[in-house]
Amino acid sequence: MRISSTTNLLKSLVVLSLLFYYATGDEVSPHTVSRYRRSNPTHRSQNNGHEPGATKTAGSKGKKGAFGGTRFGFLFGNNRQQPTDETEEELEINEIATTKYRGSWKIDSENAGVSAMHVQLMPNNKAVWFDSTSNGLSEIQNNPPLCKPRFGGRNTDPPQDCTAHGVEYDIETAQVRPLKVGSSPWCSSGGLGQNGNLVSTGGDKDGFRAVRNLNPCPNCDFEENARALFANRWYATQHTLEDGSFIVVGGRNAFNYEIVPSDSLQFTPKMIELALLEDTTDDGGRENNLYPFVNLLPDGNLFVFANYKSIVLNPNTGETIRNLPDLPGGSRNYPASGMSALLPINLDIDENSVPKVEVLICGGNTREAYTFSDLQQPKRTFLPALKDCGKLNLNKENAKWEIEQMPSRRVMGDMLLLPTGDVLMINGAQAGTSAWDAADIPNLTPVLYSPKKKKGKRFQELAPTTIPRMYHSVSVVLPNGQILVAGSNTNAFYKMEKYNDDFRFPTELRVEKFSPPYLDPALEKYRLEILEEQSNKQLKYGGEFNVAIGQTKGKIKKSNVKVTMYSPPFTTHGYSMNQRLLILKVKEVANRHISVVAPPSGTLAPPGHYLLFVVHRGVPSQGMWVHIAQ
Repeated sequence: MRISSTTNLLKSLVVLSLLFYYATGDEVSPHTVSRYRRSNPTHRSQNNGHEPGATKTAGSKGKKGAFGGTRFGFLFGNNRQQPTDETEEELEINEIATTKYRGSWKIDSENAGVSAMHVQLMPNNKAVWFDSTSNGLSEIQNNPPLCKPRFGGRNTDPPQDCTAHGVEYDIETAQVRPLKVGSSPWCSSGGLGQNGNLVSTGGDKDGFRAVRNLNPCPNCDFEENARALFANRWYATQHTLEDGSFIVVGGRNAFNYEIVPSDSLQFTPKMIELALLEDTTDDGGRENNLYPFVNLLPDGNLFVFANYKSIVLNPNTGETIRNLPDLPGGSRNYPASGMSALLPINLDIDENSVPKVEVLICGGNTREAYTFSDLQQPKRTFLPALKDCGKLNLNKENAKWEIEQMPSRRVMGDMLLLPTGDVLMINGAQAGTSAWDAADIPNLTPVLYSPKKKKGKRFQELAPTTIPRMYHSVSVVLPNGQILVAGSNTNAFYKMEKYNDDFRFPTELRVEKFSPPYLDPALEKYRLEILEEQSNKQLKYGGEFNVAIGQTKGKIKKSNVKVTMYSPPFTTHGYSMNQRLLILKVKEVANRHISVVAPPSGTLAPPGHYLLFVVHRGVPSQGMWVHIAQ
């Protein structure tokens, strides 16, 4: 009997091994340093069948909280119908317009002056981005002039740095206005405040504990308090809480978090310990838990993910409400740098139902990858990035990660929520990790992930770019549905051909715009126009509001209309902080007016500015800025 059981077990292991082998095809081999020039934009290598190994995972312990599988606590009540996988996959596909168009790229600016390391779309339709004041000169002068002693850069550079390290980029005209940056915001965090202001926290050197504020006005510059924070916040994550304040989580050697107001540079800091961060720090300088993934949940608690472990956290008390299962396969946070997003939350459901809340995490690298890519220099070896995605249903008490395979490997990529509810994966590399010159093989091909499609049909490769977007690159969802793509600087200062610098990848100052498939010109006939002057832009929690649409050919069916509300994120180092997309409840579509119900509370939509889209047959309108508050 034992022999039979052992034989069956061995057979099962063989079958599983074969399935794993075939599921992880298209391998990329570890390789050493190579160089990139614009004459060879694809920069691809052949594969040798190398597969990163799985890592061991530790068990979890802790208390179980009210966010457990069958209810969301006070917000939605305890006796409501829970979502099921079957009903969630019944997407409103009644008359979704289809297209074979895979998107298109265009250059929006040949030289923006500053390579975008951090970016935030502002409610005045300006994209604000900045790099660092501690890594040499940029390519645009401060205006009016302002000079400070230079830190970093070439030995032959001027001793005074008179260049700007931030810009305000007009997303419609590509005009650039230099911004004055005080303390160094390199590897900082940020987000939009309740009043549409950019709040930036942390950085390096003189910016470790800084809080900066930039208001969305024509001539505004950063204001800051360089000693506002309790702890150094370098590679920390900033996320909006239900009252509009910010939580700033982690950072290098900071195993804690603190709360920051969104409307003041003067406050009394308070620090709360977070054991998860210390528990997930890999030794030997690998770390693998910086820029942790943080999301606000519908009950006011937080999902916090670091390295390969995650918890549900009460931000007010520091209590771990719930330990979640480990995500196998490798490391997902800086410098392994995978991608993550909270998937769109559908509020257009029955009153007795609870919306499904899921998180998606893709890519990254093994826990040892950074040792090979950076710590052993000058000899570098770039291990293949991870190819898997894990999706976790946070409604379920004993949920397990659902694993899928992307079409290609990706590290340092961005994950953006599109107005339609689909997910875009863009930028990054296929081997190596984050850090200076620590990755190779640019991943030039964006991938569309459709969470409502059945497993095995969710990924679609789109039209590739020709410009590598490696370490320190960013992307932004624009109001017209395009994606602005900028940055890429793998070097410790700006290195370019015009200076005869030695580099594998140049410092990139060009700005691109990518048009996803829903912007196929053939689908323009389905694109509705929001009449902003006849629509409500000031929303109240739980209140009904009106969206007016322009003239259409024929009657618009309610079943073909979806209204989405998007929180534009602060994006840096492959993570888009504060990003969320809500599918709002549509009550009526009649006489070119859409009656919509606003989110019920700040746990679903923290107070502030959002982009509102009307999606008709899968084609989004131009977004309209709205503001929600009590």
